[in-house]
Amino acid sequence: MYHRFNENKYPSTNIQMDIFKSQIDIIYNNNFKFYNPDKFEIEFNKPKTEKKFLLTIDDAFASFYENAWPYIKENKIPFILFVSTDAIGKFGYMTWSQIKEIEKEEFVFLGNHSHSHEYLINYNFKEFKNDIDKSINYFNKNIGYNPKFFSYPFGEYSLEQKNYIAKNFKFAFGQHSGVIDLNKDKYELPRFPINKKYGNLSRFERLVKFLPLQYNNIVPEDRFVDSVNNPPEMHIEFFDKQKNLDLISCYSNEGDGWHKTNIKLENNKLNIFFREKFKERRGRINCSMRDIEGWRWLGIQFSIELN
Repeated sequence: MYHRFNENKYPSTNIQMDIFKSQIDIIYNNNFKFYNPDKFEIEFNKPKTEKKFLLTIDDAFASFYENAWPYIKENKIPFILFVSTDAIGKFGYMTWSQIKEIEKEEFVFLGNHSHSHEYLINYNFKEFKNDIDKSINYFNKNIGYNPKFFSYPFGEYSLEQKNYIAKNFKFAFGQHSGVIDLNKDKYELPRFPINKKYGNLSRFERLVKFLPLQYNNIVPEDRFVDSVNNPPEMHIEFFDKQKNLDLISCYSNEGDGWHKTNIKLENNKLNIFFREKFKERRGRINCSMRDIEGWRWLGIQFSIELN
C-alpha cells in the first residue's frame, strides 16, 4: 500500500521514487510477478500455487500521477487506485480527467475509498451509509460505474460498517499487514503499508518473502473496540493438522507500546491475553511463525474508541 511519491514533508505516507523503483526491482529480481486484480473474482477461492504481488495506491494524490504514474505506465504494472471522491480536483489531488485517463489502461483498476475520508468509525451508521452512498454516486456520475474494490480509510471499520460494504462491493482492503490466501475474508484483506519508515530496502527484501499464516476464524469478529471491551477477549482458531503452531509468536501495541504478547495454544486455538487497554486509536497485533517453507505472517487491526 502506497500513498504519496516524492513528497518529503509527509514521511508517514511518502516514498521516494528511487526507493520505489528499487523495491520494484527487488520483486523482479526474486522472479516474482505482479497480480492483475481483474482475476480476483474467478481466482480468489482457488488454491494459490504461485506468489504474486498486488500494488495498491490510496487517495489519488497528484504526486502519484506526476511522479509514479509515468514509471508504472511504462512498465505496465497492474494496480488499484483507491479514490476518495470529495478530494478529487482539489489542491494536491488528481482530477477526474486524470483518473479517467489512467483508467483506460487495461492494467489499471479503480477502487472506492469513501467520499470524505474522515474517521468513519466515529460516524453513526446513517452518517456512514450516506458517506458511502455519496461516493458511489460520484463514481457513477464521473466514471460510469462503482468499483468492485473498496479500502477502509485508516483501515478502520466496525462489523456493521463492514456488512454494508459487503452489500456494495466485491472486495475490501484494510491497513493491517499480511498475505492474502484463499481463507482470508474478502472484506478484510491485508496490505503491507510502505512509506519512508517502513519502506527501507532491507525490510522490503524480507517482506516480499513472507507467506500467509492461515487461520479458520478470529474472535472477536467485530474489529471495533469500545470502552467496555478494551482490551478485547481474543483467540485465533486454526485448521486441523496445521503444522508448527507452537512456533507462533505475537507482538501487540496495547498499553505503553509494542511488546511481546502473552499467548497460549490449546487444541489449535491460540488464546491471546492482552496486558492492558489499547491507548492508541488503532490497536494492532502481529503474529509470525517460521516453518520449513519460510516466515508466515498475520496482522490484525482493531479500531479503538478513545475517551
